[in-house]
Amino acid sequence: MSALIGHIAAFLSNLFFGLSIPVTKELLSSWLDPIGYTLLRALSAAVIFWTASFFLPREKVAGRDLAIIAAGAFLGFIASQFLFALSMEETSPVNYAMVVALSPVIVLLMSAALHREKITAQKGLGVTLGVAGALVVVLGAGFGTGGRNNLLGLLYAFLSVAGYAVYLMISGAVAQKYRAATIMKWLFLFTSLMLLPFGFKAIPEEPLLNGGFFTQGALLFAYIVIFSTAIGYFLLPVALRKLQATTVSVYYNLQPIVASVSAISAGQDSFSWDKPLAAALVISGAWIVTRARRP
Repeated sequence: MSALIGHIAAFLSNLFFGLSIPVTKELLSSWLDPIGYTLLRALSAAVIFWTASFFLPREKVAGRDLAIIAAGAFLGFIASQFLFALSMEETSPVNYAMVVALSPVIVLLMSAALHREKITAQKGLGVTLGVAGALVVVLGAGFGTGGRNNLLGLLYAFLSVAGYAVYLMISGAVAQKYRAATIMKWLFLFTSLMLLPFGFKAIPEEPLLNGGFFTQGALLFAYIVIFSTAIGYFLLPVALRKLQATTVSVYYNLQPIVASVSAISAGQDSFSWDKPLAAALVISGAWIVTRARRP
């Protein structure tokens, strides 16, 4: 029963994250600009997690750990999510989702460069398949539709995923010391404080804030805040407590599938032969790398 709860939590969190990709594309097309999207999401999440913290036992966070969380706020949310928003302005949700699926491969390459992690034959096969899938995406994006500058959008996507990978590498120890709600309340507070000097003047002019509470934009943003941010971030620690990290990471491959199907269904992208080929290569490579790494 415990494992079943973990599988359900991992499935739902990645389902919510996958759906957030085409939802964000729609928000940025009419309702928000990238800085407004990132700042409003951070402020909303900060309010949710700080409110929740008042109903939970208090945890004192060491000063050194607060510094690591602040670095995580910059890398894991500001850099990652702002670049995500920029990517959505330039390319399609399907192209971005394929890059997201490369995350295990990118983490492995960064670990090899920074920590001299050995790349075995099995890991090398996974990297080769992932890179081949990425090349299919890049070549297809260069001649495809779905964005105004697909190659630039893919560059933003790679940088976004790389920023989040660094965040995971530096914050792993802190994540084991405190509850998710404690980490998230500080992460989103630091994020909001860092972004306010750059975005507070533009916020009142955002169409989202001038259209009322029951517009399409407001409903889409509510999904991002409630499901993709608050519930999604709460479900991941549940999954990690019930399952091995390698098992949870396999569910990450749901995101490109969910994002691709929903984006094509919504008319944000069109189906072409290169998309299932790229998905098969990238997901296979990510799965091989994940299974080859130690839990």
